[in-house]
Amino acid sequence: MPDSSEEKTEKATPKKRTDQRKEGNIFQSKEVIIAVSLIITVFAFKLLYSTIEGSLKSAMKSFFALAGTQENLTSSDLTQIFIQGCIVFAKAALPLLLIAAAAAIIAGIAQTKMLVSFKAIKPKFSRMNPINGLKNMISMKGLVELLKSIIKIVILFYIIYSTLKNEVSVLPKMIDMSVAESVSTIGGILWKISYKIVIAYAFVAGFDYMYQRWEYEKNLKMTKQEVKEEYKMTEGDPKVKGQIKQKQQAMSRRRMMQAVPEANVVIRNPTHYAVALKYDPEKNKAPVVIAKGKDHMAFKIIEIAEQHNIVITENRPLARALYAEVDIDMEIPSEFYNPVAEVLAYVYSLKEKDLR
Repeated sequence: MPDSSEEKTEKATPKKRTDQRKEGNIFQSKEVIIAVSLIITVFAFKLLYSTIEGSLKSAMKSFFALAGTQENLTSSDLTQIFIQGCIVFAKAALPLLLIAAAAAIIAGIAQTKMLVSFKAIKPKFSRMNPINGLKNMISMKGLVELLKSIIKIVILFYIIYSTLKNEVSVLPKMIDMSVAESVSTIGGILWKISYKIVIAYAFVAGFDYMYQRWEYEKNLKMTKQEVKEEYKMTEGDPKVKGQIKQKQQAMSRRRMMQAVPEANVVIRNPTHYAVALKYDPEKNKAPVVIAKGKDHMAFKIIEIAEQHNIVITENRPLARALYAEVDIDMEIPSEFYNPVAEVLAYVYSLKEKDLR
């Protein structure tokens, strides 16, 4: 079990990042989403201003005319006014709201890379614990969020106050203005406030992005023990892998030794290296190395060969070259054809003498 008191100093592994993503724990800055939505909405407002202004002018003229001529309001009149108000809203505000929603969705998808995780929205009873809620409020993250909210409110009030302070002399003059001039003046003031808020919020979002990235990476960090445990789970315990490898090598050596009695010849150097060759013209185009060994293994191969009356010949350069260049159960390369052919010719000549 990982020691909970151990300091988390290691960067998160790819596996942990993948697991956290599956759990819905991903990096995301909400301020960036709001900032992108706000910026696009403000510039969309600038582009659609003439359409919005025309809708508001027409609505104001209609409502002012209605207020000057309508003495009594019936339920049907209220219904008609409500419908007209909805139409005005649809023409003036609805496009901006849809653009803002689309911008927020796109910004969210860009950060989450289209992650869909239902685990993140599962109810957790720990969230309902008032003690945990209090701890979250007084945690570093809670304090940062509080400070961020205060900064945003201060910036918002300052921008509104400074802008209206400079435009305060214009407001009384609106009494003598026409409806169109009043709408145009209000729109100009709103535009000044909006683009200043956009600039300020872009800086806030930039700092929040860096902080959220830093906090996310910090929370993902692992202890050295956790890294070791994960490595064991994914790659296997090095001790166990070593034992398995040893067993596999032992089995391979046993199979190799069992094949030595089938050899036609064993070439040695003279005790340090030994290579057993087998040649079956019906199965192979060239002789095959069925066993090879160095030092102790060479002694074992020679011993088994002697027990089974396999011809053993000494050829130091050939033994070394075959041991280094040819793997078990592989045919010898073409550069060894001539020297091996001479050895096999010698073996066959010995067998012919024995038959006589």
